[in-house]
Amino acid sequence: MHEWSLAEAVVSAVSQIAEKEGLKEVRKVQLRLGELQQVDKKILKFALSQMKSGKLGKTKFTIRTIKAEFMCRKCNHKWFLREVDIADEIRESIHFIPEVAYAYFRCPKCGSPDFEILKGRGLWIAEIKGVK
Repeated sequence: MHEWSLAEAVVSAVSQIAEKEGLKEVRKVQLRLGELQQVDKKILKFALSQMKSGKLGKTKFTIRTIKAEFMCRKCNHKWFLREVDIADEIRESIHFIPEVAYAYFRCPKCGSPDFEILKGRGLWIAEIKGVK
């Protein structure tokens, strides 16, 4: 599943950072997850809990969702994902390739397909706390 791949990448990145920073133990990792990724946070948290070991054995992972926000390049209207009515199969496509949104979304105000994704993409490590 997509969530397991993401968890593996997070554990790998955190392990590399811990090694580089000389941390003996990683206690807390804060992640930011873009809503457009359509990731199941429960599955991601479970995958992280199953993969952590060594310096990450006691790590607490927290995940904060960043709402997807868009802006129309034609009329400058800003809107959020919750304002877009999309079918489940389209949501599934966006889950794997967020850029697919450009093929399906239109500005709810003027109908233009020319928009920018301002927020809500990707998964990143916001903070790591550990013991040296």
